[in-house]
Amino acid sequence: MSDADFDIIVVGSGCAGAVAAYVAASAGKSVLVVERGNYAGAKNMTGGRIYSHSLKEVFPDFESEAPLERKITHERIAMLNSDSEMTIDFTSPVLAEEGKDSYSVLRGPFDQWLAEKAEGAGAEYICGIAVEELLKDESGKVVGIRAGEDEITSQVVIVAEGTNTLLSERCLGNARPAPCQMAVGIKEVFELPAGVIEDRFLLPEGEGAAMLFVGDCTNGHVGGGFMYANKESISLGLVATISTTAEQDMPVYQMMENFKNHPMVAPMIRGAKMVEHSGHMVPEGGYNMIPRYIFDGCLLAGETAGFCMNLGYQVRGMDFAVASGRMAAEAACEAIDKGDTSAAGLASYKTKLEDSFVIKDLQTFQAWPATMEHWDRMFSEYPTMVREIFNGLFAVDGKPQQHLAKRMMPIIKKRGLFSLFKEIRKAVKAL
Repeated sequence: MSDADFDIIVVGSGCAGAVAAYVAASAGKSVLVVERGNYAGAKNMTGGRIYSHSLKEVFPDFESEAPLERKITHERIAMLNSDSEMTIDFTSPVLAEEGKDSYSVLRGPFDQWLAEKAEGAGAEYICGIAVEELLKDESGKVVGIRAGEDEITSQVVIVAEGTNTLLSERCLGNARPAPCQMAVGIKEVFELPAGVIEDRFLLPEGEGAAMLFVGDCTNGHVGGGFMYANKESISLGLVATISTTAEQDMPVYQMMENFKNHPMVAPMIRGAKMVEHSGHMVPEGGYNMIPRYIFDGCLLAGETAGFCMNLGYQVRGMDFAVASGRMAAEAACEAIDKGDTSAAGLASYKTKLEDSFVIKDLQTFQAWPATMEHWDRMFSEYPTMVREIFNGLFAVDGKPQQHLAKRMMPIIKKRGLFSLFKEIRKAVKAL
């Protein structure tokens, strides 16, 4: 028998932390969750989309009880110039198939639901207090936490504190991510009637859309915008890499104002009431920014472990968080049952992750973050080129027209045909 106060302490009640607490408590372990927000979800922000596959492994019937917004059945990608936009719009029944489907969510209600599931399974919660330190024994093994004046012990601590990895850096020795590996995200939620949302986004009743933007939304620098249709609101925001925003005069809040006033974006939120404004840091480094995540008596999960991926056409983080939280809890329970909570005893977490989509997907696309970071023209020159191409394609002024190739090639050659080929080839290889 252990003399620890709890079998497992979980730091943070986002997707990773709450799922870890639920899985561990369901396995009969005593679990304490310490959340620095006044309630679960108080400090969490995301664009607003979760892919269902990982959630279904933990909660097979989540669709009937989770506070989901809309099932995403329309995918849109837009390239913005200051006064133009080109959008790819795709819909397919495959996007709604079980196991391939995804949903827009609002993190406040969604995270509170996850916390309720964890509490229902037996986990105890303390909210409104920050964990300031990880307690260690003489050998350096993590044996608990210090929060305020309280020191609480456990056999295993699962750190799921999110992107701001203070404990990982301060107490475990992991390096702070580089500015090029981190982005700042800003999001606003606008209330609109359900019917208006469906009319504006050409949606069947009850269905949802996700839209990603590149180009003018981040002032021509690395980053992008996003939009998710909720039941009676729209989540709209942008993400800009910290290293590039530091090099320019325009702050992120001004980018957001310009983005909202773009001729293509403004009609989406016309007449809407803004009911939420939030900001957050986002890990963008992919596989190459993953820190050490297994220690004596301690595991990292979710964004704390760098499990997030932005491919430009697809942004994933919540499904990684849910899966890593589940696997961290499983590994911790196995280690406790075997009486070995050292790093070696917790090593099954690494095996589980490496055998899963989490590490495999991050490995597959590990070259993309660096490719995107150095592909400046994608965010500045390409949207301008696209505008010129489509103006040449659709504008009719009564003058005799040349063949399409003769109209298009000067526009492309101006950017360097071989340079364009090399850039696109490199991107395709990374993706």
